[in-house]
Amino acid sequence: MLSAIRRCSSSSKLFAARSLSVTSSSSTPGSVDLLASVGNTPLLELTTLSKLTGCRLLAKAEYANPSGSIKDRVAKSLILDAEERGLLKPGGTIIEATGGSTGVSLALLGASRGYKTLLTMPDITAKEKVQMMKTMGAEVHILPTTSMSDKENHFFHVARRLAETTPNAYCPNQFDNVANMRAHYEGTAPEIWEQVGGKIDGFVSSAGTSGTIAGMSTFLKKKNPKVKIWLIDPKETAAMSVFINNERSTSSIEDGFEVVPMATGSTIAEGVAALSRVTENLRQSVVDKGITATNHEVVDMAYFLLRNDGVFVGPSSALNVLGAVKMARELGPGHTIVTILTDGGVRYGSKLYNEDWLAENNLLPQEAATQKGSASLDFVGELTFPKTV
Repeated sequence: MLSAIRRCSSSSKLFAARSLSVTSSSSTPGSVDLLASVGNTPLLELTTLSKLTGCRLLAKAEYANPSGSIKDRVAKSLILDAEERGLLKPGGTIIEATGGSTGVSLALLGASRGYKTLLTMPDITAKEKVQMMKTMGAEVHILPTTSMSDKENHFFHVARRLAETTPNAYCPNQFDNVANMRAHYEGTAPEIWEQVGGKIDGFVSSAGTSGTIAGMSTFLKKKNPKVKIWLIDPKETAAMSVFINNERSTSSIEDGFEVVPMATGSTIAEGVAALSRVTENLRQSVVDKGITATNHEVVDMAYFLLRNDGVFVGPSSALNVLGAVKMARELGPGHTIVTILTDGGVRYGSKLYNEDWLAENNLLPQEAATQKGSASLDFVGELTFPKTV
């Protein structure tokens, strides 16, 4: 039996001599199979925000992927990497710890390759995501939201144990497997670079597993070292932004993991700052500064985008757009700033787009954010670069 470390993989080669392209198994000329349909998503201009900031604000519409999120890129990369390394065998079971979206992607893409999926997640995961995973045939284990030190109940540790005891199983470990960041270094980033014609001044993204910001930052800095790379955190957790702004000096080793101090609040942006530890993907990133935004700002931006530009996205996407606006204010008019719309809003009908839930959590959006044709970004808070949680 493979050890837990091997089963929960942490791919050792950052940029192996391989491609994310996959030969289509479709027998119909001009058609492709599911994995080949991942990526090549549109780059949208957020026109209202561009007008209000004087910058060109662009966002990669990752909700156009087959399952509706950027995690399709990650799932594709993890699956192909495991197949090529002989770690995922026909009829096998993919076991993964997820904040939700990666689980949906693994369930869908895994099914297309004949794999079963078993997924662990915290109990704050939106019920829409849980239902999607179950509908796609995944076995779902919902665990209490707890700290990484709780080895009995934390969803990450539970996935590792299940991988040890389940026959013919493989745990990709999206947090430390750099096949995650390769999905963006080889896919998302080159697509954006081509779409903007190499004209980009800044990129902003939040971080969960940190695969997106790692792959994007290493690619963009290689192309142009002057491109500004910012990481945006929920202010309520503020773990990685503080880590970045202290030149990555605030971590310590606990139970074999590199961990960072984390604020005790909770964020509406599921999957962002899901772990209080430094992942292998984050270690590869090249980030200039860390910033934050509050839950209230996230809600306001989500409704602002919907009312003014018809962009219907989830909370992590709204968080990313807030980061782009804050960078635009810092750099000044005339710059091109890119961010990621990680998934669509349909997965968040029970929370972000549920008036009763918002009222119960004192998060109802400001009137200015919900009015169509609003010409104000007053709901966007002051730019800070936090050094303490």
